[in-house]
Amino acid sequence: MTNAAPEVLTFGCRLNIAESEAMQRHAADAGLRDVFILNTCAVTAEAERQAGQALRRLRRENPSAKIIVTGCAAQINPQKYASMDEVDHVIGNDVKLKAESFVALRENSGAGEILNSLQHAAPRKSGVEAMQRAFVQVQNGCDNRCTFCIIPFGRGASRSLSFEDVAEQVRGLVAEGFNEIVLTGVDIASYGRDLPGEPTLGFMVRHVLAQVPELPRLRLSSLDPAGLDEDLWELIAEEPRLMPHLHLSLQAGDDMILKRMKRRHSRDDVFRLCERARKARPDIVFGADIIAGFPTESEAMFAQTRDLVEQCGLTWLHVFPYSSRQGTPAAKMPQVHGSLRKERAEILRVLGEKVARRHHESLIGSTVKVMVENNGIGCTPHFAKIKLVGEADVGRIVDARCVRMENDAIVAEIGA
Repeated sequence: MTNAAPEVLTFGCRLNIAESEAMQRHAADAGLRDVFILNTCAVTAEAERQAGQALRRLRRENPSAKIIVTGCAAQINPQKYASMDEVDHVIGNDVKLKAESFVALRENSGAGEILNSLQHAAPRKSGVEAMQRAFVQVQNGCDNRCTFCIIPFGRGASRSLSFEDVAEQVRGLVAEGFNEIVLTGVDIASYGRDLPGEPTLGFMVRHVLAQVPELPRLRLSSLDPAGLDEDLWELIAEEPRLMPHLHLSLQAGDDMILKRMKRRHSRDDVFRLCERARKARPDIVFGADIIAGFPTESEAMFAQTRDLVEQCGLTWLHVFPYSSRQGTPAAKMPQVHGSLRKERAEILRVLGEKVARRHHESLIGSTVKVMVENNGIGCTPHFAKIKLVGEADVGRIVDARCVRMENDAIVAEIGA
């Protein structure tokens, strides 16, 4: 890497993806060159391990480059990263979206500098995937204290972007040619509680859709099942531009485990949510985040989670084995053996492949609206990824007929 533009390596959630694009732009505008920025994640020990591997590899391959580390792992334990030989600078989560942070790095060549303050900057920037899908960060931080989660220590209290500013960002991205926007954050269901008048997530979404009528598609990132407001329920039923795909921060399907996680919903709440959503919009599909092997989880408790996936007809599963995070209450609970956590996670992943295939097969013979992504891939309103036959510009929304399964993927012909 010689006099190259800044490069960002992202670990973790969609919110990190959104923030990484903003940081890359700030670093480039500040004139930084030969710089790598690692945007870390602290949700699991595996995410931190991968970041450590990336750091060592980058330094071996780019001995003269500057390496900047930021993100939740760096915010929670800045001294760990500042003391690493591979790292030149550590930037706190609260200032990583400020342009002046990168200007300061250009003007200061000292190693191990920690740019960090007690105040948390409000989320202000949007991020863009290379697939013509844009992410807009509408909220940051979290006021909940789930017993397994370290993220509130890395991102602080919940803060929301005003609904006027959200609409302005979305309008700008649509003007640039983006046909699909994802509203993202740490806990977007808590949107607006810190704003004057306490507007809800549904109120904000309604405002955005009204202010940007030319937006074809709007998606929501992960939702707390206990946080859906009445405005949002009305939009699910009435607004075709809000995609029929809800991703739920489920975590488990057993009431005792949910209680020990300090989640705000019960097993029955999830059943009622799915039933109400299907009545409002019969074609809706659900994704879910699920933790396998949470402390004290018995075989019977694990079976409850598997049963909920089947009974609720969940389609897209994001599964990961429980990862103990120092400083969280769950770390002090009786732990499930690591091998058993991995085994249960694999069982859920296999189940996830089964339910996803069931959805794919249901599409065969139908014509769907597909947003064209890179490498001949398309995305349906229900978030199914399909292989496209035929030519269309990336970012366009086209009609495609689903003609067959190929391994575990759908093949669809554009314009057929």
